[in-house]
Amino acid sequence: MEISNFDLSIWRGDAQGGEMVSYRVPVREGMVVLDAVLWVQANMASDLAVRWNCKAAKCGSCSAEIQGFPRLMCKTPITEYGSRVTVGPMKAFPVIKDLVTDVSWNYEVNKQIPPFTPGDEDLAASEPWRMQQKDVERVMEFRKCIECFLCQDVCHVLRAHDLKSAFYGPRSMVRIASLEMHPKDVLDRRPLLKGNAGIGYCNVTK
Repeated sequence: MEISNFDLSIWRGDAQGGEMVSYRVPVREGMVVLDAVLWVQANMASDLAVRWNCKAAKCGSCSAEIQGFPRLMCKTPITEYGSRVTVGPMKAFPVIKDLVTDVSWNYEVNKQIPPFTPGDEDLAASEPWRMQQKDVERVMEFRKCIECFLCQDVCHVLRAHDLKSAFYGPRSMVRIASLEMHPKDVLDRRPLLKGNAGIGYCNVTK
C-alpha cells in the first residue's frame, strides 16, 4: 500500500498554555486523523495525551477540533485535507493536557435534570407497558446521541458567552426533550428549561 508523508500539527500543552507542534507522519491509504495522532504517540511523542476508546464512532471519546472544526477524529479521513492538518482540543471545555479536555461539567449538569418518572398507574401495572410505534421511534431517535459533546463545542454560547455557566447547552436540551416526549413520563421540565437550563440564551430556538 502506498505511503506518503503528511504534516500533522497537534496542540501540545495544558491549562497554563501551549502551542502547535508539527510532526511528519507516514500516512497510509484509509487512515483517519486518530490513526495519525496515535502514530505520533507511539513513535514520536509518548507523552501525547489523547482520549479515545472504540475507534468506531460509538463512544464519543475522540472529539477534537480538526482544521478548527469540531469533529470525531476516528471518522475524519486524512484524505479530506491536503498536505497539512491541524488538530486541537475542544475550545468549549477546559484543557487538561494536549487533546484531552475536562468534560465533567456535562455530567454535573445531567444530574440536575429530573430522571424518567412514570405515573403511579404505570408503576402499579402488572402488564408490560404499551406504546405506539411512532412514540417508540421518536424516543429512540434521542438515544442515538453518543455524548461526544461536539454539539456543546460548536455552540457559540458555550464557546464564548460570559454566562455560559447559566446555559446547559444543546446536549442537555436533547436530554430534556427525550424525557418530555416520552409518553410514559409525567414530569413537567419546562420550568427547568426556562430557569436553570437557560434556554433563553439559545438564539437558535427563537
